[in-house]
Amino acid sequence: MNTYAGLGLEGKRALVLGGTSGLGKSIALGLAEAGADVVAVSRRAEAVEKTAAEIRARRRRTLRVTADVTSRTDLQRVVDFMLDEFARIDILVNSAGTTKRVPSLDMSVEDWNRILDTNLNGTWNACQLVGRVMKEQQYGRIINLASITSFQGSNEAMAYCASKGAVLMLTRALAVEWAKYHIAVNALAPGFFETPLNQGIFKDPVRKASIMTRTPMRRFGRVEEVQGAAIFLASDSASFVTGEVLSVDGGFLVQGIGGGLSAR
Repeated sequence: MNTYAGLGLEGKRALVLGGTSGLGKSIALGLAEAGADVVAVSRRAEAVEKTAAEIRARRRRTLRVTADVTSRTDLQRVVDFMLDEFARIDILVNSAGTTKRVPSLDMSVEDWNRILDTNLNGTWNACQLVGRVMKEQQYGRIINLASITSFQGSNEAMAYCASKGAVLMLTRALAVEWAKYHIAVNALAPGFFETPLNQGIFKDPVRKASIMTRTPMRRFGRVEEVQGAAIFLASDSASFVTGEVLSVDGGFLVQGIGGGLSAR
């Protein structure tokens, strides 16, 4: 008997929102490698086409569809398209996100609303629309992208921290409510990865050095290093796991004071 057979995703259908760049794309490709048919969605048609080609190269089925996660109409269209073509949605990954580094006293209402609409409202809208499908199926795996900023503040990233803290509590609340429908709702809390969203960090040597000092592994994450955690939470091996937040951060959140130096 293969003890780890439950990690395979053969026959599963996955929807990955924000799935054409950064961590979302890495997760989409990881799910495909594990056997799932994967639909990776974003606003840019060329990115959707490129990612779909990479999924097909892994001998998995996919669809080419664009959507803005802040639009419920767009999200409903994606859900309907997947149901028409695949009949089911077994896995939902909410990885679309945005941020802007700005002093809180200078943040515009427009930027606040844009960040919350994408990171929080987009996640909630997708959870609700796909959750209705999963309730009918009496099966589902939802993985939301939280953040290490779900647990602690970050300088000049107030809106992002607020949105990701809310995603954490949304995950836990839905896990409690939807367990009776056999829907597991969990989250990943990535640390600092080399993604387009974090490009500003690499241009700020002081901030980069500070992050390295506070990360026991002394490096940024590679996007493929989030795949294993996502595959686990999407799989039947995680059948008794819900409401959890799995940090993939090189030890950032557990680092104490002193930058890893021994206490004296």
